[in-house]
Amino acid sequence: TRSLCDWSSDVCSSDLHPGVGDKTSLILAPIAAAAGVIVPMVSGRGLGHTGGTLDKLQSIPGLQVDVDLERYKAILRETGLVLIGQTAEIAPADKVLYALRDATSTVESIPLLASSIMSKKLAEGIDGLVLDVKTGAGAFLTDLDDSRRLAETMCDIGRAMGKKVVALITRMDQPLGRAVGNAVEVAESIACLRGEGPDDLMEVSLLLAAEMVRLAGLAGTVDEARAKCARTIDDGSALDRFRRLIAAQGGDARVVDDPSLLPQPRRTIELESKRAGFIHALSARPIGLATMLLGAGRARVDSTIDPAVGLILRKKMGDRVEIGESLCTVLVDDEAALSKALMMIEDAYRVADEPMDEPRMVVVERLEADFS
Repeated sequence: TRSLCDWSSDVCSSDLHPGVGDKTSLILAPIAAAAGVIVPMVSGRGLGHTGGTLDKLQSIPGLQVDVDLERYKAILRETGLVLIGQTAEIAPADKVLYALRDATSTVESIPLLASSIMSKKLAEGIDGLVLDVKTGAGAFLTDLDDSRRLAETMCDIGRAMGKKVVALITRMDQPLGRAVGNAVEVAESIACLRGEGPDDLMEVSLLLAAEMVRLAGLAGTVDEARAKCARTIDDGSALDRFRRLIAAQGGDARVVDDPSLLPQPRRTIELESKRAGFIHALSARPIGLATMLLGAGRARVDSTIDPAVGLILRKKMGDRVEIGESLCTVLVDDEAALSKALMMIEDAYRVADEPMDEPRMVVVERLEADFS
C-alpha cells in the first residue's frame, strides 16, 4: 500500500458500506471538495444485491477509474477530489481478497470487510475518514449489532493508525433515493448536486459531507459544516466540481448539463399497483437482486454490467398509491430475466389501508475515534 496524498493537510475521505441505491459518494465528494476539503477516494465495485461506486462512474462515457499514481495525484491537485479503484500500485491485494470473498461466500465477514475498506482508505494518505455503515434488511449486515461491530472495528483500525474517524450507522431497509442502477443513479446524483434530489438522499449526503468538513478542521461544529456544504449546492460550486472531476478523468462532462447523454435503456415498463393504500414496506434486498437480474449488478465478480438498466422508484415508504398507479419504472435492455425481476419488485412492496407511522430517521448511531 502506497500513500496517495502526502502533500496537503485537511485531507478527508469517505467510505460507504454498500447499499441499494446508494450513490452518496458521487454527491458528498464534490460537496466536500467545493467546501475546501481535499478528497481522495479509492472505491469498489458492486457485488451481489448492492451497487458499486466505480460501476456508476463508468456509466459516464469515457470516464476512467484506472489511473496510475502520478495521474491520480495530478487530478487531485487540479480538482481537489478524485475517485478511482484499486490498481496494481494502490492496495493491490484488495482485488484478490474481493474475489476471494465472493468465491468463498464470505462477503459479509466483518474482519474481511474491515480490512478491505480500511486498506484502501489508509492508502489514500488521509488525515480523517467518514464511514457510512449500513444496517437493515438491505445491507450486507442486517443486524444492528453486527453493523456496530464493523463500525467499531474500522474506528479502532483508524485510531491505531493515527487517523480521525467518524462512523455513521444508517438504515438500509428501503433503497436510498429513488434511482437504482448505474447511469440512472448518476443522473439522480446530478439532481442532488442541483439541490433537487430526494429528501433521504440529500439528508445523508449533506450530513456525511458535513462530517468530512468538520474533521478537516474547516468548521467548528457539524451544524456549521452542514450550512457550509449546503451553500456549495446553492451557489453551484459542488456541481461545477463534479463537472471538473468528470473531465479530469476523461469523461464526457456534458452529462452534467444533459443527463440524456448517459446510457439509455431499450425500453421502459411501468409496474402498476394492484391495490390502493399506503406503502408500508419497500424491501431493499429484493429490489437490489431484481436490479442485478436486469443486468445492473453482478452475481459474480467477473459479471458484465449494463449501465443503462435499473429502476426508478415512483413510490416509497409512507407514500399513497392508487390502483393502476406506477410503483416504479423498470429500465430494460435484456428481457431474459424480466419476468422474475418484475415479480421480485412487486413482492418488495407491501401496501396497507392505513397510513404508516412517521418514517424512522435514516441515521441510527454515530461513533467517533480521534487518535488525539
